[in-house]
Amino acid sequence: MADLQNDIDELVDEFDFLGDWEERYRYLIELGQGLAPLPDHERTDATKVKGCVSQVWVVLDDHDGKIILRGDSDAHIVKGLVALMARLYSNRTPAEALTIDPKDVLSRIGLSEHLSPQRSNGLASMIGRVRAEAEARA
Repeated sequence: MADLQNDIDELVDEFDFLGDWEERYRYLIELGQGLAPLPDHERTDATKVKGCVSQVWVVLDDHDGKIILRGDSDAHIVKGLVALMARLYSNRTPAEALTIDPKDVLSRIGLSEHLSPQRSNGLASMIGRVRAEAEARA
């Protein structure tokens, strides 16, 4: 659990280092650009996140009992949010994933008050999907 908290603190520090919200949005977009593309055969209704205005797909793989979150979006900022969720949830056991309070993390980053209502709803849908899959695996 200490590793999880250290990873969260490191993520918060990365965003704290940046100045204004333009810089933070640019960084979020850069995080998204670093995601490996999701193959077309994984862009299905089963992997599509409902409740997002943008097209968003999230795949959760199981690797040695740990979750690996992969995903993609047709919107730059949303793709960055997918990357952020991948940083939070990947390489965690399902039980660890369920201890993560993404709202607290987003609040500490200062992201929650800078997202449009549509993006906030989409992000909530993404988090709900990850938590549901983690609960099913726990």
